[in-house]
Amino acid sequence: MYRHIKSYELRYTDVDAFDNLKLSSLLSFLEESACLSADELGFGYDDIAPSNLGFVVVNWYIELNRAVKLGEILTVHTWPIKPKMLIFLRDFELFCGEEKVGVCTARWCMIDTRTFSPVPVSAFFSEKDFEGYNTERAIDFKGWKIPALNNGSSVYSKVIRYSDYDHYFHVNNTKYADFMFDVFSVDELKDKRINSVQISYVKQCKEGEEIAFFKQKQDGYFIIDGKVSDEIRVQMRIGFNEL
Repeated sequence: MYRHIKSYELRYTDVDAFDNLKLSSLLSFLEESACLSADELGFGYDDIAPSNLGFVVVNWYIELNRAVKLGEILTVHTWPIKPKMLIFLRDFELFCGEEKVGVCTARWCMIDTRTFSPVPVSAFFSEKDFEGYNTERAIDFKGWKIPALNNGSSVYSKVIRYSDYDHYFHVNNTKYADFMFDVFSVDELKDKRINSVQISYVKQCKEGEEIAFFKQKQDGYFIIDGKVSDEIRVQMRIGFNEL
């Protein structure tokens, strides 16, 4: 069954202060592999852009069995799941050598790039386009809703600038990972590694907007909300293992 497979060597710029793969770098690898896979299957950026269509990621869910370290080679396997209505699922498996170090699933939407409104699968695809799709699941995850903060503490805010943008003229999904990790201090993270992380992109952020971040620990996880004028734009739920 179809899989796109690509390896990434962890460089100095891909890791944090403790030589662990940064979440933003991991998301960049996943997004790159997803885009290359879409190119192979005929619905990549160059295929759909002439029809004023594009893809945006709506949710990530990732489980990591261990930290991936500087100098290791991370091999990403990815394949799309047959879509339904507005939602395109894509799964990932992560390997260092023969060792499976993580799994991931993501939800994407196809959009009209002129209005940024979601469009149905039928706007570009026919049913026969999905014949032979890989039906294997890396992980069967369904708990996409992140609970609201009960009484989160305000940590910091930042103004969206040029370097945060991607080619859809909004903040790229990978950037939010760094924004939200900045609610933690170096000391808070020195003895921790990610075991699971979930991100929901609620509404795009634009240049000049100020996004404020709030943090709270709930049921063993940290919940982080990013808000613009009290409107939630992005959420993250993250669990850590103690080292």
